[in-house]
Amino acid sequence: MTTKMAVASVEFRKALAQFGSGVAVVTTKDREGRPLGLTVTAFSSVSLDPPLVLVCIDNRSETRDGFETSWLFGVSILAEGQENWSELFAVKGPEKFRGRSLLIGPSGVPLVPGALAQIECRIASALPGGDHTIYLGEVTRVAVAPGRPLLYHAAGYRRLAKENRS
Repeated sequence: MTTKMAVASVEFRKALAQFGSGVAVVTTKDREGRPLGLTVTAFSSVSLDPPLVLVCIDNRSETRDGFETSWLFGVSILAEGQENWSELFAVKGPEKFRGRSLLIGPSGVPLVPGALAQIECRIASALPGGDHTIYLGEVTRVAVAPGRPLLYHAAGYRRLAKENRS
């Protein structure tokens, strides 16, 4: 018999903060076609053939409802200098879309302009993951731009070191 050790959520959060990651804005739309979105670091590639990605969405998130009704989502991988988009989408509510010019992809999902990559997906499956739902997305379209990624580590934005070219 194994003994289950409880890990305090504060300590778990501290440990996870040590993992540096890129920053992405994940978007979808609700039943009426209104945009929904949030900032995530829980995004990953899964497969090249077929092209699959995953995102983990808090079950309490208002954005989750759009995933469940539209079965579509977009991922905008943010570039250096796009901290404002990350901070904007880290808050709840529809006001984050007011006065903002987002791109609308062919699937109808909103995307962040100037992002390093824009990925549109159709949800292939949804799996329970504790207080989150793990969405596996089949990639239907990508667009890539040159630039450097916005990074996040230890509760702050980071930048890659400049390359030394000899």
